[in-house]
Amino acid sequence: MSPMTGNRAGTAVPLPVAPPGPRPVPLHAPRPPVPAGTAPVLRLVDQDREVCAICRSTVQAAIEVLAGTRPAQQLARRLDERCLAALQHRAALTRRVASGTSPTAGRLHRNPSVRSVRACRVSEDVYEASAVVSDELRVRAVALRLERSRLVWRVTVLEIG
Repeated sequence: MSPMTGNRAGTAVPLPVAPPGPRPVPLHAPRPPVPAGTAPVLRLVDQDREVCAICRSTVQAAIEVLAGTRPAQQLARRLDERCLAALQHRAALTRRVASGTSPTAGRLHRNPSVRSVRACRVSEDVYEASAVVSDELRVRAVALRLERSRLVWRVTVLEIG
């Protein structure tokens, strides 16, 4: 007899068995293979993630344009002409203010980072999204509208608060 367990040495102790039930599902379950010759179709969840990723990178780049650390022409493929012209105009105004006499104007748009992005599907080819961006001095909101044309998502409205 063992003084710790109360069992004789050499006897097997039955272990508790978990009742049969649902098995845990891995977070990243493998996807079924796509037959050769067919293009994979994006599911709605994949499309939502893609749109959020596009929004996040576009907003980050737009804030960097306002900061003067990125040329606006890098967004020419992502923004339509009207949005790109408005962003270039605002960036020019921001640079003009930053070169003025205000002590805090030179610190505008320092170290911007996108904190969160939320997207809402309006129709098959239209999404509206919002993002929260923070820099050293403040937190700001950004609103976007994305439209799909020829399998490419383009930002048609960009409002930076």
